Amino acid sequence: MRVDGPGVVTTDDGRRFVVLALSDGLRVVDARCPHNGGPLEEGWVREDRVLVCPWHWYRFDLDTGACDTSPQHVLRVHPVREIDGVTYADVGEPARAMSWSERLRAHARE
Repeated sequence: MRVDGPGVVTTDDGRRFVVLALSDGLRVVDARCPHNGGPLEEGWVREDRVLVCPWHWYRFDLDTGACDTSPQHVLRVHPVREIDGVTYADVGEPARAMSWSERLRAHARE
């Protein structure tokens, strides 16, 4: 996915990502908080390395995605690189849709 600068980027398949400008370059993260789906584009960056979700103030490390508020939640941080003067983020393929039985088993494990 091509990245032009800070803001929100939507892929052709409808996935949304937040592009953040830090002192050492850009970071691309999923647009929804892994805790409860909060809009991370409305969050704020603290200490140039921590993204805070605006809904419940969960704090995510922008290098690793680790959450210091609740370790079981991890924010996906996507690799960014420049090729021939153009910046790209590798956001991978869209997740495969789970069947109803897979959803029920996943919910039961929680």
